[in-house]
Amino acid sequence: MKFKEQIYGMKAYQPGKPIEEVQKEFGLKEVIKLASNENPFGCSPKVKEFIKNNDINYAIYPDGYAQELRTAVSKHLGVEENQLLFGSGSDDIIAIISRALLYPGVNTVMADPSFSQYSHNAEIEGAEIRKVPLKDGKHDLEKMFEAIDENTSIVWICNPNNPTGTIVADEELSAFLKKVPKEVLVVLDEAYFEYITDPAYQDTLHYVEEYPNVIIMRTFSKAYGLAAFRVGYAIGQADVISKLEPVRAPFNNTVLSQKVAIVALEDQEFIKETVERTERAKRQYEEFCKKHGLKYYPSQTNFILFEVKTDSDVIFQEMMKRGFIVRSGNALGTPGFIRVSFGTEEQNSKFLETLEGVLKEQGALV
Repeated sequence: MKFKEQIYGMKAYQPGKPIEEVQKEFGLKEVIKLASNENPFGCSPKVKEFIKNNDINYAIYPDGYAQELRTAVSKHLGVEENQLLFGSGSDDIIAIISRALLYPGVNTVMADPSFSQYSHNAEIEGAEIRKVPLKDGKHDLEKMFEAIDENTSIVWICNPNNPTGTIVADEELSAFLKKVPKEVLVVLDEAYFEYITDPAYQDTLHYVEEYPNVIIMRTFSKAYGLAAFRVGYAIGQADVISKLEPVRAPFNNTVLSQKVAIVALEDQEFIKETVERTERAKRQYEEFCKKHGLKYYPSQTNFILFEVKTDSDVIFQEMMKRGFIVRSGNALGTPGFIRVSFGTEEQNSKFLETLEGVLKEQGALV
């Protein structure tokens, strides 16, 4: 069969291990998953109420244009409806953009390490991948600009960045966008946008109006707690969005996912509460790292990346044996570190107490 040459040797995305698999493997009754940056507080109770009290006709295709959801999001953000592109999570939006703009002969620029799906999709499309190392855990926009040439098609800025959780300050971003050639698309991936509390970040929506080559991606998977429903969206100028729409699958958001996203969007009190509880969880981890002299990156997300002063895979495995699923830094391009999604206060306390014991066993703590 005539597969694309670049497909050979590629590996599928490897998510964190499912809870059921870990329970079965180690004979555990309780497993706490802190690996996929999900919302430990769930979703808005209004979503659960909606699902319980509303019937859906499963025989009918969803609205491919997602009109009701489109109207709700446009009102919430204060943008025109034709400035929005919807996808089955941000992953789908990344694939759409990549399919539309990447091909052999062009290149794409991104930070390293950052979200793996940028390079994954670029590789599928046969484009050259230019990775620019992070500087102190943050995007090095100066070096990223230097990597741009006449063949550059897309620049990806993960803000906040995954896996470090760091942000690009607005002053730096503004200076960068002023220099980038207008024929180069700049994608601002803001999957964790709702969690940001650092005043160095300023809402980026105005950049869409100022620069036709800027697209912003956001999602309902993180703070809204709707990861299972797979709803992501992009905001850009109408002309750019209109060129991406034909690449989108005809019915890439289900009937139910569109409905619950609207309900979730209306409950901003839940988002406020989620952010407040996440900030408290962040402090638990920061205090732990300071107590034990462990380097960590200042996170503006619902996860934290910090060092363990030993083999990340060993800590990953030992914590999994004890009922905690995290991500090893070896899999994220940050050896010697682990990435941990924030849980509830009780889950965090159990995790940190267990981790302290494991690190002592491994000789990483005195």
